[in-house]
Amino acid sequence: MAAGKEIRGKIKSVENTKKITKAMEMVAASKMRKAQDRMRAARPYSEKIRNIAANLGHANPEYVHPFMKVNDAKVAGMIVVTTDKGLCGGMNTNVLRAVTTKLRELQSAGVSTEAVAIGNKGLGFLNRVGAKVVSHATGLGDTPHLDKLIGPVKVLLDAYAEGKINAVYLSYTKFINTMKQESVVEQLLPLSSEQMHAEKTEHGWDYIYEPDAQSVIDELLVRYVESLIYQAVAENMASEQSARMVAMKAATDNAGSVIGELKLVYNKTRQAAITKELSEIVSGAAAV
Repeated sequence: MAAGKEIRGKIKSVENTKKITKAMEMVAASKMRKAQDRMRAARPYSEKIRNIAANLGHANPEYVHPFMKVNDAKVAGMIVVTTDKGLCGGMNTNVLRAVTTKLRELQSAGVSTEAVAIGNKGLGFLNRVGAKVVSHATGLGDTPHLDKLIGPVKVLLDAYAEGKINAVYLSYTKFINTMKQESVVEQLLPLSSEQMHAEKTEHGWDYIYEPDAQSVIDELLVRYVESLIYQAVAENMASEQSARMVAMKAATDNAGSVIGELKLVYNKTRQAAITKELSEIVSGAAAV
């Protein structure tokens, strides 16, 4: 019964794997709710900043912030948001495929790129394809912290403000619902008129600036761009936990199917061995 022993070993191995994937599914389901709440909580903050900054811009039209100017440089910036860990299905593959398509478009237009990687998977990918990585942030954990993101991202924001790059693109996985996540590559800078569109109000907005309008607009627009990046990272983390939960559930179900098939093979092998032994016994008795 050497074959039967080998099959028993395989069954035990798959059962152990099933226990691990089931535990990972439960952990991801627990973290997913917190990640979704964090993602939704960040939305009103960025929306309010955008609305105030847009109204300030309309109230002070003679000043144009560098983030709203179009530069003529032949260099583009790319912020790639991925996960630090794997086992989350094709989520990272999809967003990196979208990044690859965008890099090819820019290259065909004669525009070189500088990249900021947020997450280990994106950093490894950019290094493999030979992209110029100017900064990176990894090991963010389950909760994104703005102070860890500002430093790496500020490299591209400062370069744009100085006119060294002509655009900044942000790529991440947008959370739609638990079963669906969408890879997105969107333009972060320059800020478009649609992004800075203020809500219509019954009364006009007027402000008293302290210390002055330019300083207030500068500070608000920087905070707005940072909040957009934080929102993208929060959406990516919510998508990661959802994708991991779905992937681990599929792995657990698949392990159950494999165990069923192996048990069927084991029982057939065992039955064949028993039948063979009985045949040998009967044959021996008949010969005697």
